[in-house]
Amino acid sequence: MRTATTDRVRKHRDSLRELGLKPLQIWIPDTRSESFRQQCERESLLVASDPHEAEILDWIGKVADTDGWV
Repeated sequence: MRTATTDRVRKHRDSLRELGLKPLQIWIPDTRSESFRQQCERESLLVASDPHEAEILDWIGKVADTDGWV
């Protein structure tokens, strides 16, 4: 037996399919996990010790289009 919620979801998905869309599932890293934090820290330390980092950041600052930003 279907619930009202199940019927609404099915109807909504059917209407999206009629528009030519299809469902897509994407898996992304869990940003709340300790392993994600550790990986970010490790990569940040690697970049911070790169001798070209200051040069690259300076270049980005020069070419970035920030007109209209707050």
